[in-house]
Amino acid sequence: MAVEAVNYHGVGRRKTAVARVYIRPGTGKVKINGKGYEDPVAYFNTQSWVRHAFEPLKVTGTQGQFDIVINVSGGGLSGQAGAVRLGLAKALVAYSEDYRKVLKEHGMLTRDARIVERKKYGLRKARRAPQFSKR
Repeated sequence: MAVEAVNYHGVGRRKTAVARVYIRPGTGKVKINGKGYEDPVAYFNTQSWVRHAFEPLKVTGTQGQFDIVINVSGGGLSGQAGAVRLGLAKALVAYSEDYRKVLKEHGMLTRDARIVERKKYGLRKARRAPQFSKR
């Protein structure tokens, strides 16, 4: 009888991006949207977004201890990195409640609720009015 590895998961949201993150004890492999990546920079394009997305692993000292499967959609790369960060932090807490304190101290369990304000009619953008001409 084979023992099946347990997955721990967390859902993260940021702007309009949604990330479903699954972790299981392993060797540090990262799979994003069904494609394996040696270095996640190939997906996120920028080292700073990769650092931001995988910061919960650094803070908890668990780099290379988990295989990570990420399904992320919506928004741009910045929003997706933020969504992955929250999802990863929630998955780590699901794995062990001991990580909650350190992740909470670094503000990684809080959803950033800022989204783009909608454009209003009669205006150029959400709040930018057309230029006023007295004459």
